[in-house]
This record gives sequence, structure tokens and C-alpha cells, in this order.
Amino acid sequence: MTEALRPDRLELGEGIRWTESGIVLVDILAGRLLTAPDDPGAPLKELAQLPEPLGAVAPVADRPGTWIAAAGTGICLLAPDGSTTWLARPEAAAALPMRMNDATADPSGRFWAGSMAYGADEGAGALYRVDHDGTVVRVLDGITVPNGPAFTADGRTMYLADSARGIIRRYSVDPVTARLGAPEAFVTVDEGSPDGMVVDVEGAVWVAVWGTGEVRRYLPDGRLDRTLKLPASQPAGVCLEHDILHVTTARVGLSAPGVHDGALFAVPVDVPGTPAPAYRLDTAGRMRPTVAAEPA
Repeated sequence: MTEALRPDRLELGEGIRWTESGIVLVDILAGRLLTAPDDPGAPLKELAQLPEPLGAVAPVADRPGTWIAAAGTGICLLAPDGSTTWLARPEAAAALPMRMNDATADPSGRFWAGSMAYGADEGAGALYRVDHDGTVVRVLDGITVPNGPAFTADGRTMYLADSARGIIRRYSVDPVTARLGAPEAFVTVDEGSPDGMVVDVEGAVWVAVWGTGEVRRYLPDGRLDRTLKLPASQPAGVCLEHDILHVTTARVGLSAPGVHDGALFAVPVDVPGTPAPAYRLDTAGRMRPTVAAEPA
């Protein structure tokens, strides 16, 4: 049986990424940004804590210690001293109480982040893209609980889960404009909910399946290749550090959490991954943090 060596138990561990500075992850509802020391038995180290939920981060290129974060009702830059510079809070005026959820940078250096209602209201969420000048663009509507997204190495394909609906959709991505093509169903999950995802060097998608204690690897044609069982019922996030699969789990919502619920797992696998891309902020000109909608 796979065991968790670190002592930490997170309420809602997600957004795990292998970056050039190591493994980072978040405890969403606690607003904590954490890193995993190289010693597999050492406690997680807190890098920052925000006074609002922290969905996920990506490093900012050429700015050591600075992160772009999906947090609260929007997107901000998180400095090494913990201070924030907000690019936009697009969900602040929403009719329902909203928060940001999972997020990642794509290989071209743009940042993508999903939003959801606290009550997971049907279709209340959206997907946003942050361009190189800091503009925040609303690109998809009608999502309930967005997770991922995850991108292929060439950046031309994006996978996005709508966890509440049990579906992962695949989109083509224009390499110049980042406009998304029409969605196509990639995988439908009948038991549990697809949550965090990562694409390996063979183009297969590893998916944390909430409520099942499983991480599944799907081939590019959607066929299930393998299933890893964990002693925690709510896997929430995954990343590949070389040939080690790191998996976050959660205790939130469990009336009687088990000893491993909320733990961080590290599982050897035979297909490696690559470091998560950084967000590239264009510093040649003045940053223009605004909110826009993708043209129809």
C-alpha cells in the first residue's frame, strides 16, 4: 500500500506543480502556499498565506520568488515578501459568492485559471486567461467546477475538467492568439469526479479522481491505461517530478477522515513529466491589468 511519509494533513490540498524551484502546492481554503522539501519525510514549508482562498500558482519568469496566483475572486502577483498586486478581480461583483479554483501556465507563458461558486452552483464558473501584458480575458462560461487545465508540451491542446459534471473536455489552442477551438469530450467519469491533471512526456493525462481514492492515466485517445489506488478517498491534484507522481488529497467534507486523508503522496512511475511552465509577464511595456471578454 502507498503510504504518506510527511506528517502534514491538508484541508484541501491542490494545485501541485513541479517548478524549477521545487514542488509547490496550496491548501486552498486556508490560503496557504507550500513547498515540499527534498527530504520525503520532512514537513511542508509555508511560503505565504493569503487572507482568502488560494487556488493555484505559477512562477513568474525572471522574477525569482514571485508567483502569479488564482486567489480570492481574481488574479494577483504574489511577491517574495507575501505582498500582492492585483491584476483583476473578475468575480468580485458576481451574483453568487465566488472563488478562484485550479490554474496553470501554458508552454507559451500565459496563465489560465478557473472560477467556481462556493456552493458549486450549476454553470456559475468560468475560465480566464492572463495574457503577457497582464490582461485577464474571460474565455469560457457555464462551467460548474473547473479543474486543470493541463496542456500538451507543444501548447496546442488543453484539457479541462468540469468536475461536478464528471467530464474532461479537450480544446485545440491557437499557438499565436491562444484562442480555443470547439470542445470535444475526452473522458467521462461515472464514479467520482475528475480533479487535477497533468500531461506526461508521452502525451497521456494523469487525473486525480475525487471520491474514489484513485489516480488514472488516460492515453491521448481517451483509453484508460492504468489506475493507481491510494489510501485516501479524495485525491485532488497531481504533478510529475521526473518519474515521481506527487498526489495531493483532501480532508474537507469527510465526517470521519482516515489517517491518510489530506496527505501528500509520492509514487514512482515509469513515465516522466517535465517542469511546469512559468508565466511570462511582458516587461518591455507598461503592464495593463484589465478584464476583457474573448470575442465571439
